[in-house]
Amino acid sequence: MITSTSNQRVKELLQLQKKSKARNQAGVFLAEGTRMVMEAPQKRVRKVYVSESYMKKHEKELEGKGFVPEILSDTVFDYVSDTKTPQGILAVIRQMDYTLEEILKQKSPHILVLDNLQDPGNAGTIFRTAEAAGVTGILMSRDCVDIYNPKTIRSTMGAIYRMPFLYLDDVMAGIETVKEHGVRVYAAHLDGKNAYDQEDYQKGTAFLIGNEGNGLRKEVAECADAWVRIPMSGQVESLNAAVAATVLMFEVSRQRRVD
Repeated sequence: MITSTSNQRVKELLQLQKKSKARNQAGVFLAEGTRMVMEAPQKRVRKVYVSESYMKKHEKELEGKGFVPEILSDTVFDYVSDTKTPQGILAVIRQMDYTLEEILKQKSPHILVLDNLQDPGNAGTIFRTAEAAGVTGILMSRDCVDIYNPKTIRSTMGAIYRMPFLYLDDVMAGIETVKEHGVRVYAAHLDGKNAYDQEDYQKGTAFLIGNEGNGLRKEVAECADAWVRIPMSGQVESLNAAVAATVLMFEVSRQRRVD
C-alpha cells in the first residue's frame, strides 16, 4: 500500500491529472469513479488505483474485472483525486487513436466539427449527446479544449470510450476532406439562410460548431456548403454551444429514424 504523497507513482498521477503535456507524452489519460473505470475497454487500461476503503468494499468486483489494483491509503487517494468527494478508484488508460478515414467510412456519416471550443463541460456534454444521437465521429480543431482533461472525461459519462474523435492540425483542410467524401457541411450560424429543420440530412452530414463566446471563425464558416440557424424567441441572441449542437444532432437523428 502506498501511504506517502512523496511516492513517485503518486507524483506521476498528479502530473497526469494536471498536465496535458504529461498525458500526451505518456499517451494516457486518467478516468476516475466506478462507472468510468468499469466501462473502460480493458485492453486500454494500463493500471488501476484504489483507496484502501474502496478495496475493502469492492474487492470481488475488481477481481471479476480482472483488475489487480495498486492500493493507496485513503489520505493519499484524496490527494491525487481530481474530485471533491472521491469515489476511491481511478485508472490510467491508453489514449484513443482514430483516423479520419475510419470516421468517414461509415454509410451516410453524421459528423460534428468543433472549432476552438474551450469549455470542458461543453465538450463532454457534446460527446455524450453525440453518442445518443447516433453521431459517427467528432472532429476538433487543435486549439479546442483538451478532451483528456479530467473534467471533460467525467462529463462524457463514458462516451469517450465509444465516440470516435480526432484532432485536426488544419481544420479547414479536414473539412475539405469531409466534403470530398460526399458529406454536406453545414455551419451553425446566426446569419443562416434556412432554419436548421428546413434542410435534408438523410445523406452524409456534418455540422460546424464554434467557440462559446465568438462562434465560428469566419474562415471556418466559409468552408460550409450552407449556413443554418436555430430560430429563437424572446431576446436570446444565441444558445450554449452544447445545446445548439444537441438541437442539430437530434434533427438528423429524427430525420433518419425508422419507426
